[in-house]
Amino acid sequence: MAKGTYAFVSLGCPKALVDSERMLGLLRLDGYDLVHEPSGADFAVVNTCGFIESARAESYASIEEMAVLKRAGKLRGIIVSGCLAEREKEALLSKCPEVDQIVGVFGRDEVTKVADRLMGAQTEQRTVFRPAPVRALSDTDRLRITPRHFAYLKVSEGCDRLCTFCAIPKMRGKHVTKPMEEVIKEARQLAADGVRELNIVAQDTPYYGMDLYGEPRLAELLSELEQIDELRWIRLLYFYPMYVSDKLIDTIGQSSKIVPYLDMPLQHINDTMLRRMQRRVNRHDTEQLIAKMRDRIPGLAMRTTMITGFPGETDQQFEEVADFIAQQRFERLGVFTYSFEPDTPAAKLPDHLPEELKAERREQLMAVQQQVAFEFNEGQVGKTLEVLIDRPVPGEAEAFVGRSYADAPDIDSLVFVTGEGLRPGQFVSCEIVACQGYDLVGVAVGTPQ
Repeated sequence: MAKGTYAFVSLGCPKALVDSERMLGLLRLDGYDLVHEPSGADFAVVNTCGFIESARAESYASIEEMAVLKRAGKLRGIIVSGCLAEREKEALLSKCPEVDQIVGVFGRDEVTKVADRLMGAQTEQRTVFRPAPVRALSDTDRLRITPRHFAYLKVSEGCDRLCTFCAIPKMRGKHVTKPMEEVIKEARQLAADGVRELNIVAQDTPYYGMDLYGEPRLAELLSELEQIDELRWIRLLYFYPMYVSDKLIDTIGQSSKIVPYLDMPLQHINDTMLRRMQRRVNRHDTEQLIAKMRDRIPGLAMRTTMITGFPGETDQQFEEVADFIAQQRFERLGVFTYSFEPDTPAAKLPDHLPEELKAERREQLMAVQQQVAFEFNEGQVGKTLEVLIDRPVPGEAEAFVGRSYADAPDIDSLVFVTGEGLRPGQFVSCEIVACQGYDLVGVAVGTPQ
């Protein structure tokens, strides 16, 4: 007999998705049944994002959707968790009076107790906030909501970087490494559950191990993960451009399982802007690092992100970014407009720019990148690439959506594949016959594996 039914809304980044899967797993183990629709459920959990204004707006909108159902008598209770909960704390209860319980980022493992309180109509305590742990929380026993063949694995929590525009350290605390044996245990559990592509995530992935072992240990961790037979692809996300050692670069470049793909958010390239952002890197060192990685990781596909309209950004400093993007020819690139965050140091800087100018600069950078990306795709036509099949194309026979090594889930381009007998989770060699904007079109030519 189930203790109750609940719906779940997961918002934000892959790191938050891991938190969602952990909470889902704990609720399942405790006897709660997950349902697809919140209407008619006992309660809903909304795991929120609080990173930037647009993300907070999405989180508030999801909370309001649940509140509408609750006011109509179609939902008994609402639990809000995650980064917005951590950032707003008790203030969220007054902003969203229909919310019954709030669970901060580091209280997530107590979600079953919170659910029990809600079901028992116990209203004396409505919030659970815990201090940031000195060791990363375990993410075992997850109920995964990604497709069976890929998963995210969080190797550390928090961040020590203190960039002036970013509120993540306030929400996620200081960097804490998950012990290597714990990471390997989780990876093996995921592999046994059918995972073939493991996406490594953290706030600052190359910094892995510094607090626990006194030195970065990502290269050693990757060497251990490579030994897990069921894994075919290991993908690295969120590379801050510090602590990227020669050993780490060579580990990636010489591996048969670590795909030659790196997500390294740079945010800007002008030295004055980098200092104002407190990025602790400069243009010269960044260019040297990129050149080294290109030289020693064959076929490297790089993703980065840039911010336009940071306080004080001049036309000349912006043009420097545009020229840099054209020169470096990043295979993948995203652009964000600077988001004013009241509780960050950047909020106190002078010379904030109008939203229209930020958006205009973003469009200009995306236009530069579009040409680079389209030319990269044209260069793939005629090649044979290994493609991971993600899902069938609805309503079409023998047509599938997949990804190449250069495409991380949900954020990068797609490969549309035609072929017989394919199914999600298979790897298949595809001849690339055409490109459609940012995406590729391929024909399966090998035996699926």
